[in-house]
Amino acid sequence: MSEKHLTLLTGASRGMGRAMAEQLLDAGHTLVCISRKTDDALAAKAKASGAALLQWSFDLAAAEAAAERIAAWLAAQDAQAFDSVTLINNAGTVGRLGPLEKADAADLVQSLRIGLEAPLLLTAAFLRATSTWRGARKVLNISSGLGRNAMASQAPYCASKAGMDHFSRAVALEEALRPNGAKIVSLAPGVIDTDMQVAMRGTDPALFPDRSRFEKLKADGLLDSPATAAGKVLAYLARADFGSKPVADVRDPA
Repeated sequence: MSEKHLTLLTGASRGMGRAMAEQLLDAGHTLVCISRKTDDALAAKAKASGAALLQWSFDLAAAEAAAERIAAWLAAQDAQAFDSVTLINNAGTVGRLGPLEKADAADLVQSLRIGLEAPLLLTAAFLRATSTWRGARKVLNISSGLGRNAMASQAPYCASKAGMDHFSRAVALEEALRPNGAKIVSLAPGVIDTDMQVAMRGTDPALFPDRSRFEKLKADGLLDSPATAAGKVLAYLARADFGSKPVADVRDPA
């Protein structure tokens, strides 16, 4: 009998999230995408590949509704049906680059809600709803090197990713004490040519002193495409040692 897998993925409408969604669409896989927009092309690909796809439209700056939807939907599923169930917290926002003293309060709130509050709420809902499920349970948080190495003009993003790393460490300790505890990893995915990189390269150097560094990454061809990065992240998710390091980098050796 073929295995059945369930994945819930946020931020699936563009960039690496969109690429991960495409790569997860195969027979026996149920994929739930949580993004601001739904994607007709993704739905067509799911139909062609024999995968089950659900697309939920939510603004994760107000994540309570998405967390409630996850909890209710998972509660209605058969706890014995899936060989694995995974939550991928991929959605995030770099916000407006610039010194903290120049930041708009509403932008700061949105950055922290999407980057940290939403993953916390969704992870809590996921863990509660799947606590008695038979299959392997995983949480993959898409972090960043900027959660571990500070950079000027990136305070909200650095704070969100550092918080994601540390709550992952705490949850890993909790889940290690439970039968069939979930494995959780906050994973830095490497440098990727996404909208975030475009924003960095286009910001006034007076507001973002590290702009030239990101321009050089692009010029030197050191940025992964979203599809390449997605492949590396999903390969890490499939590793036998997933969860052995709650804070990791996609480039860590197996």
